[in-house]
Amino acid sequence: MDRISALRNVEDAIRAFEDGDADLAATERRVATVLRTYATEFETPERRTYRVVDGPGEGRVVVAADPTEARERAATLATAADDDGAGPAPSDLTVEPL
Repeated sequence: MDRISALRNVEDAIRAFEDGDADLAATERRVATVLRTYATEFETPERRTYRVVDGPGEGRVVVAADPTEARERAATLATAADDDGAGPAPSDLTVEPL
């Protein structure tokens, strides 16, 4: 899926929400699915898509050059999203290629 196609699919999801054909939860799922599809097809020889997990749960999906970069990127994102700024240490994260 290219960028334009992804944007069109997100736009369609938002339009369905605005028209009352989908609720917020369904819209979020649809947009997340579009983004995951785009991310997995975004891979190049230099960059891959990884799922980074901290214990049980879904984890984060990031695009990185290697598992180490994926781990560091996910730790940075988790720290920024954490209210107290104390996210997981990169060494505590598990990396899985998608």
